Amino acid sequence: MAQSDATGSEDWSGTRLTLDLWHPNCWAIEATSRTGGGVLAHAIYNSPKTDGDAPNAVNGLFTAFGETTAEVEALLDAIRESDRAGNLLELRERFGRARDAPGNVVREFFLAYDPADMLCPTLLEHGFVHSAPVRIEDGREEWQVCFVGERAEIRDALDAVRADAGAEVTVESMASSGYGSQSAREQRLDTLTPTQREVYEHAREAGYYEWPRETSTRALAADLDVSKTTLLEHLRTAESKLLDP
Repeated sequence: MAQSDATGSEDWSGTRLTLDLWHPNCWAIEATSRTGGGVLAHAIYNSPKTDGDAPNAVNGLFTAFGETTAEVEALLDAIRESDRAGNLLELRERFGRARDAPGNVVREFFLAYDPADMLCPTLLEHGFVHSAPVRIEDGREEWQVCFVGERAEIRDALDAVRADAGAEVTVESMASSGYGSQSAREQRLDTLTPTQREVYEHAREAGYYEWPRETSTRALAADLDVSKTTLLEHLRTAESKLLDP
């Protein structure tokens, strides 16, 4: 993964970053490291307090996603089994295609867990403001954040996050706040699973969408070493997500 340079203009007005990170004591990192699929973290709500000033638990709204129902079921079971996770309440009604989650199968749920295991307060303390749902897959988290300080301060701020949280943090991308937002096309591509995106991008690069077509579904399937039926399933699902208004 590319490590961006954190030095630059002294009059920097703001920076958007994509962070790839791992931190200890996280039920989502533990569960996705053992199963397929992934989790999107949307919002956090405090539960009633028992004593003191801090809540004894927080409740978060999440989406589990994956290629198949079995994959998502295995992920939810792994979350329930984690000693870091409290009660998991699955929602019967989804909030608008499960908030644009990737994957063929999506399931929304509330989960109670210890606020001491959260990384968000540490990021905020050092100037990184959460700006999009956190995506957790393969035992790693992807954070979209804004840093409101000077660009030259980012390196030290990241080092402080690593030290305070025992975290591993890599900068995947960095851009001016004026240019860091994703285009509509990039946002739609992010709703695809890695397999769907691979199939779609290969089809596009091979000329499948040219007129006349420069390749066939049979040839694409051979290129990717999958059956024609499997290729068409991934391709049609990707097209549906990209064309959905």
